[in-house]
Amino acid sequence: MGQDRTLGFGRRGGAVVNGLRRVLAAALAASLAGCVQLPRIFRDRDPLTADEHARLGAAYEAQGEKKAADAQYLRAVALDRRHEGAWMALGNRAYEEGDFDKARRCYLRVLSLAPRHPGASNNLAMVYLAQDRRLEEAEALAKDALAREGPLKPYLLDTLAQIHKRRGEREARAR
Repeated sequence: MGQDRTLGFGRRGGAVVNGLRRVLAAALAASLAGCVQLPRIFRDRDPLTADEHARLGAAYEAQGEKKAADAQYLRAVALDRRHEGAWMALGNRAYEEGDFDKARRCYLRVLSLAPRHPGASNNLAMVYLAQDRRLEEAEALAKDALAREGPLKPYLLDTLAQIHKRRGEREARAR
């Protein structure tokens, strides 16, 4: 005689087992469907602070991972709209990419948060120089930052030299 695969339920017991399997599969699917919703609960709870995202962005940038760095800097400013370091980094990245309008907006944001920020002043002057416009304002920004001295002095002097060179070139062309 052949094996009875109904687990002792008789011939009609197979239908019971199959029905039981269907109920269990539906219950499992329903319980797993609830699990799919769990990540949504935690999606907005970022375990990192704005400072940590900015540092992570710098680490990505140092490794040449520019897009990942940008994402981290953007996350930092999303968490803290007043994060000067992340705005500076975004401005620097935009400048590197040749997006001078975006860089200008980022540096202006830093200057709105810290009106005499020497790095933002210098970098905004460099944006104006790269765009070959507002050179008088660029010079004023660099001179103002230079008056406060500090570790940026060599960069500020270089910026001023480039501005003066560009203005001299303009004057020579005008003759």
